[in-house]
Amino acid sequence: MIPIPYGKQQITEEDIQLVVDVLKSDYLTQGPKIVEFEKAMASYLGCQFAVAVSNGTAALHLSAMALGVKKGQKVITTPITFAASANCIRYCDGEVVFADIDPETYLLDIKSVRSLLEASPKGTYHGIIPVDFSGRAVDLEAFRKLADEFDCWIIEDACHSPGGYFIDSKGIQQNCGNGNLAELSIFSFHPVKHIACGEGGMITTNDEALYQKLLQLRTHGIVKNEALFTNSIELAGGESSYPNWYMEMQELGYNYRLTDFQAALGLGQLSRAEKGLEIRRNIAQKYTQAFENIPEIKRKSGSVIGHAYHLYVIEVEERLHLYNYLKANNIFAQIHYFPTHLMPYYQNLGWEVGDCPHAENYYKNCISLPMYPSLTDQQFDYVVDTVLLGLKTSKR
Repeated sequence: MIPIPYGKQQITEEDIQLVVDVLKSDYLTQGPKIVEFEKAMASYLGCQFAVAVSNGTAALHLSAMALGVKKGQKVITTPITFAASANCIRYCDGEVVFADIDPETYLLDIKSVRSLLEASPKGTYHGIIPVDFSGRAVDLEAFRKLADEFDCWIIEDACHSPGGYFIDSKGIQQNCGNGNLAELSIFSFHPVKHIACGEGGMITTNDEALYQKLLQLRTHGIVKNEALFTNSIELAGGESSYPNWYMEMQELGYNYRLTDFQAALGLGQLSRAEKGLEIRRNIAQKYTQAFENIPEIKRKSGSVIGHAYHLYVIEVEERLHLYNYLKANNIFAQIHYFPTHLMPYYQNLGWEVGDCPHAENYYKNCISLPMYPSLTDQQFDYVVDTVLLGLKTSKR
């Protein structure tokens, strides 16, 4: 059996041709494919605006900047996520506060968040960053009510969940990233994600003011709209009007742009997103059925309506043994994630073992199994059989 990773991109001949066409065009960056990709992504998710950026971390950083995170401002997030979900607040000199997870869903526990908010004077906290971990959609309707109660904004980290959704209290499907319940949502186009650009990210919103702010911050804080210029025409080098070349850097931004050939690849991937999602959900259903009534498996991702299944996670007591057994049999599972609050950087800021007990217990047992659309039936059966054999050998 060839090596089976936990995640893998799928590049077609059509994808390759789309990239080649851009390489032969006049624009490698800042060209028409960027806007085309942004509009296609907005249409797919059901939001008004989308801003393509260089990666998911850039999307988080720009989102925090656009929302005005400043030194000392407190923002709540989950410890079971990639570190960037928290780091974006530190980039702005804000203070990250970790709330525990719900051990059944692995998502940020709204009760834990409420406890933090209620324990401090109103205005202590400025924002909440829930994460659609593994592809399971956070109930943003509930978080929106909580955020409004305590005057907080929401950034939805939807890197795992393009195409995911939850059903709200009115029976309406709320797509991850549709802008209805979060000020901003962010996505990643890393190769193991649903939509692969090599690197890349996207920010979505229904707030036009935030959208315009993001466009400016994405390109060095520069504006090219003369209606927004603050320097005089004379200083700019014009006479009766601003010269065509003139632009202004009005605040400190970054070069967080996506290239046109990455956007072209993203468009190809996006055209197959629903098919890929269907396959992921089918694989998840088969995993769930295969692992029913296996006492060594404490919990699993299961079959959940609206889940986008970036990952399929199981929890087992002998995690290290199973991980090594799978690796010895050419199956490269992964662990998602070591709790962010126990990373040395955050321990140096005062976080300790025991601060988020559900997250810490989850980490001791979790393992992510292979999950990607090109996983064959033969490979799937091999993974399941090997997992079951590995669990049996751990008891010897």
